Amino acid sequence: MSDFFTNTKGGLIVSCQALEHEPLHSDFIMGRMALAAMQGGACGIRANSVEDITEIQQTVSLPVIGIIKRDYPGSEVFITATMKEVDELMQARPEMIAMDATHRARPENGHLAAFVALVREKYPDVLLMADIATVDEAVEAERLGFDCVSSTLHGYTGNTQGNKVFSHDFQFLKALLEMVTVPVIAEGNVETPEMAKRCLALGCHAVVVGGAITRPKQITERFVAAIQ
Repeated sequence: MSDFFTNTKGGLIVSCQALEHEPLHSDFIMGRMALAAMQGGACGIRANSVEDITEIQQTVSLPVIGIIKRDYPGSEVFITATMKEVDELMQARPEMIAMDATHRARPENGHLAAFVALVREKYPDVLLMADIATVDEAVEAERLGFDCVSSTLHGYTGNTQGNKVFSHDFQFLKALLEMVTVPVIAEGNVETPEMAKRCLALGCHAVVVGGAITRPKQITERFVAAIQ
């Protein structure tokens, strides 16, 4: 457990993900993306799907935060939503598993507390990251025993829609850091190196950057929008 946090302290974790409808959707490409990230100085990788994680583990020596994104009818929770996803991820055994820890309704009316307890019972050695959207959710996640919290979903839930993690000089991160004692990992709309540096200066354990590094279509769209 301590190795992950020791190796990622004050560093950049790169999210290497491409969904099925995206041009770079390929486990081979994500492995190459992770290699480029490692060569660039990243201290860890966040990745989606067993196939991508396995390829990444065979390509780089960095610790991996694993997720599986899957939609369920009647639920807005799609990041490692059920034990099915956890069981699949543990085939690859990433160092950490991230999951939606918001207060939104979970698939099959599952309760987060019961879900976390079941994961802990079945896989006691894997680290758990809480992807949260609000300070209250972060406090609850710490109470439930998550090893760290991440601002991943701030701005992407109904009650935080449109919010940005960087608004008002990262006021949301400041609030998280005041209210929890577990490591806080900054993630979500960290668009520039300067933003990443500011997150760490505020006291975040590490920072996760995805789209600004690994999604060329999204990066191109930003440039095109700016020049038009």
